[in-house]
Amino acid sequence: MKREVTLQANKRNFVGRVASLALIVAAALSLPVPSSAAQAADLPKLVQKNGRHALMVDGAPFLMLGVQVNNSSNYPSQMPKVWPAVKALGANTVEVPVAWEQIEPVEGQFDFSYLDLLIRQARQNDVKLVILWFATWKNNGPQYAPEWVKLDNKRFPRLINAKGEVKNSLSPHFRSTLEADKKAFVALMRHIKAVDADHTVIMVQPENETGAYSAVRDYSPTAQKLFQGPVPAELVRALGKKPGTWSQVFGKDADEFFYAWSIGRFVDEVAAAGKRELDLPMYVNAALRDPFNDQDPFTYSSGGPTWNVLDVWKAAAPSIDVLAPDIYMRESAKVRKTAEQYGRADNALMVPEIGSDKAYARFLYDILGAQGIGFAPFGLDYGGYSNYPLGAKAVDAQAIENFAVHYRLLAPMQREWAKLSFEGKVWGVGEADDSKAETLDLGGRWTARISYGEWQFGSIEAPWMAKAEKQPNREVPDGGALIAQLSPNEFLVTGYRARVTFGSAKGERFMVSRVEEGHFENGKWVFDRLWNGDQVDYGLNLTTLPQVLKVKLATY
Repeated sequence: MKREVTLQANKRNFVGRVASLALIVAAALSLPVPSSAAQAADLPKLVQKNGRHALMVDGAPFLMLGVQVNNSSNYPSQMPKVWPAVKALGANTVEVPVAWEQIEPVEGQFDFSYLDLLIRQARQNDVKLVILWFATWKNNGPQYAPEWVKLDNKRFPRLINAKGEVKNSLSPHFRSTLEADKKAFVALMRHIKAVDADHTVIMVQPENETGAYSAVRDYSPTAQKLFQGPVPAELVRALGKKPGTWSQVFGKDADEFFYAWSIGRFVDEVAAAGKRELDLPMYVNAALRDPFNDQDPFTYSSGGPTWNVLDVWKAAAPSIDVLAPDIYMRESAKVRKTAEQYGRADNALMVPEIGSDKAYARFLYDILGAQGIGFAPFGLDYGGYSNYPLGAKAVDAQAIENFAVHYRLLAPMQREWAKLSFEGKVWGVGEADDSKAETLDLGGRWTARISYGEWQFGSIEAPWMAKAEKQPNREVPDGGALIAQLSPNEFLVTGYRARVTFGSAKGERFMVSRVEEGHFENGKWVFDRLWNGDQVDYGLNLTTLPQVLKVKLATY
């Protein structure tokens, strides 16, 4: 009898455990399991609509207020010098090199310990990452390739110039180089996929400032055979040319176009292989040529994505989402022309590098006014390096503050601005070199005059203001303004050390009927106060305070 009771008890316990297990399994099965499609949908991506572009991050347009660290700040020992600078700047994205020599110092043996630390610390500091793959090319040279690559000229040949001289730039015409680079890049992208489920990494730059200095192209026997052959059919079709050899089709531009195609195809194959592992947006950056004048390609990085070969690169590298200019020109006219050349219906405007000196900060307004998706000054970390005269003489707290004042203005509304830029109309302008006022056409009915050096009260053009002091600290132009259209007669306005004065393009009698100062919370506009009287009588004066205005215009 006792034995039977025991058996019955054990049976009940077993049934109970089975039932409990079934409930646990059922509960587990009821939990939402992320599908591969859902994970892919969450991936950052570049999207295009009606000639406008957006970088989608976490499912919504994202404005990259970035910073690029110095080339040698990509080691664990340097990160304590990076994160305080990033915080002081107020950046939401950090661009960091990952060198081929760093992850594959011995062929076939990979070390991703730094990448793991970088992603972990980026999450801790609540910023996104852009990974810069320094490999076959870094500013023309292979110095970031591992020694087993850059010291083996036989296996990984360098280019030969027209004089027969071997130059310190790897040739794009050899499969050995391409396959080795591609293998390492695929391993990098596979590792990012494995450790970055939260998509801290939002973009990748394969190679860095490709091209060749002091050589228009490679003249090795392998390259010569290709150059003397026909132009690839896909390039002929893309450019609307007639078939022929490179010289026949492109004449005086044949050498540079050939090299742009060759490098573009190399980079595209690397990028495409990486995207098969993890389909993140990818861009290439350009060491620029003069935006207005033709130059001898011997005087700049020939074969890189300079403005004169953008169509060649577009055809050669369809896996590359953005061709992006690195801007180290201080002249406002050249910066605006560069923005015009790279901001195209088929190419999002993004500036992944710009000089760190104060004079460059104002160009943020020009770039965003041209519907730019990202902006990043170079080398703003506390690692002790300055690339003057391209950038600031010293990277210190003041150098960072020169850009931080603008990031503080835009950071609270960066998502809203990115959405407005993608879905509507935006305008912007940075203070020109001569600091003269400029008038923007806001779609045909309204205009906005942007002026600088004004006090909040009165106008420097009025005779009674002739004896007033000039605004201090105006030796270096640093102002700018941004305007976004919310409805036919309503605009969002913000800026720094600038006056915005609205006008009627058609000479209508009008008034600024309402000016709200406010801010955004969770994507919604929050009213703070009205501007009126003195605050609007002489235009809308944007000072050093981070102020955002909603302006309504009306006729009467």
